Amino acid sequence: MATGAAAPDRWETVIGLEVHVQLRTRTKLFCGCPNAFGARPNAHLCPVCYGLPGALPVPNRRAVELAVLAGLALNCDIPDESVFERKNYFYPDLPKGYQITQFERPIAVNGWLSIRTDGPDGESEEREPRRIGIHRVQLEEDAGKLIHTVFPGIEDKSGVDFNRAGVPLIEVVSEPDLRSAEEAGAYARLLKSRMVFAGISDADMEKGNLRIDGNISVRERDGAELGARVELKNLNSFRYLERAIRFEEERHRSLLAKGEPVAVETRLYDESKGQTEAMRTKEEAEDYRYFPDPDLPPIRLPAGLVDEQRRRLPEFPDERAARYRSEHAVAADQAERIAARREIAEYYETALAAAVEAGSPLREAAATAARWITGDVVAREKQDGRLAVEPARLGRLLHLRTAGEIPRSAARKVFAAMCETGREASDLIAELGLDDAAEGSELDSLAARLAAEHPEDRESYRAGNRKAIGAFMGRAMRELGGRAAAREVRAALERALAREDEPPPPEEGAGGG
Repeated sequence: MATGAAAPDRWETVIGLEVHVQLRTRTKLFCGCPNAFGARPNAHLCPVCYGLPGALPVPNRRAVELAVLAGLALNCDIPDESVFERKNYFYPDLPKGYQITQFERPIAVNGWLSIRTDGPDGESEEREPRRIGIHRVQLEEDAGKLIHTVFPGIEDKSGVDFNRAGVPLIEVVSEPDLRSAEEAGAYARLLKSRMVFAGISDADMEKGNLRIDGNISVRERDGAELGARVELKNLNSFRYLERAIRFEEERHRSLLAKGEPVAVETRLYDESKGQTEAMRTKEEAEDYRYFPDPDLPPIRLPAGLVDEQRRRLPEFPDERAARYRSEHAVAADQAERIAARREIAEYYETALAAAVEAGSPLREAAATAARWITGDVVAREKQDGRLAVEPARLGRLLHLRTAGEIPRSAARKVFAAMCETGREASDLIAELGLDDAAEGSELDSLAARLAAEHPEDRESYRAGNRKAIGAFMGRAMRELGGRAAAREVRAALERALAREDEPPPPEEGAGGG
């Protein structure tokens, strides 16, 4: 069989995403009705929501501020002026027969996000980050929602809940820079994390706070022209986004390989079948007959508003993770897990600061803190429903670990006691009998005794089976009860097992405990 490099893929996938993010405001975009999830159908409505004659919209200042903040979070330029337009289409959940949105002059333009995807061995740092362009961020009102199950007496029909109509959202339109389902998922996850960290949106996909439309085409690799574009509508999870893109990618390639055309259309993903299905032919901009809304003047941002919102930007998870990797030398997967939640990131930094203040070197303390927080601390949080130990107290315990003053097994016992009592590690160590650390001659004596008591394992180790030391480690650690560091116990055992002379028999009355 011939060997060599795989033939280059003939086709290239081109993907752009439109991500709809509901803004975290008290009221809707153009009226005073509550922006609240979970109310009974059609409870939060007024003449503006319905678009009744004579009802005039008034823009929500907080929504404008959050849209600007979102643009800044996505590295966009913020024009001094933007314009609301009417997008005309008829659908049961659109009471006015048009949507107030932005198109030609949106609130933010020319942004980008830098994404990482896993390399061949699963490490995210194997591949260089890719910058994905953001064409525009437009501020608009949401539509209502078709309901199929909750209207009493009409179980065989659908109803319309207009509570969501008029809720403020932004639509983030990427450039067609994504080249795979994995990249699309990475981009969407990063965008969501920035919206949540900045307080722009809850971005709860189960509640419809964040919804994704995907535009996908396949063309000849390095071709200048895009292939026929298909829109994937209303993808409400990252998993479905990636699965739908993979299905469409293969469908396009199969059609093109057979010389058949790809229809320009809108499709829905059926998760039960794992495939997309045609919904309708794809509309283009001219079909919507955009024109400036005559009831709404252009938005002219007050002086200083952009700078004010810029000062509110937090350090985002991807930025924090990069800092933890570069400044603290934390492993990439641990850095990303810590940075993903603001509460955990702040907990880590406070604990680390306390450990350093107690005398631990920064990078050694960071490595210890990262292991503990992604392991023991998060596991205990799941059990207790909260972070039970104050981060500064954890930091002082971690200093004792970093300094080698307490073995890991003992530290875990102390941590468990701290979770129960809220007390300091230094107070609990003596109380738990963990201050009498075994070392030196005591460890050598224990190792020699265990080697004599278990000749089969001893001879197996000497014959080259280095894994046999595991049985000795288990026996030693059980006897010590956390009073010695594992590395010191192992060193003592290696010394005892390497001696060629026959170990002395155990003293009368001595036992393995």
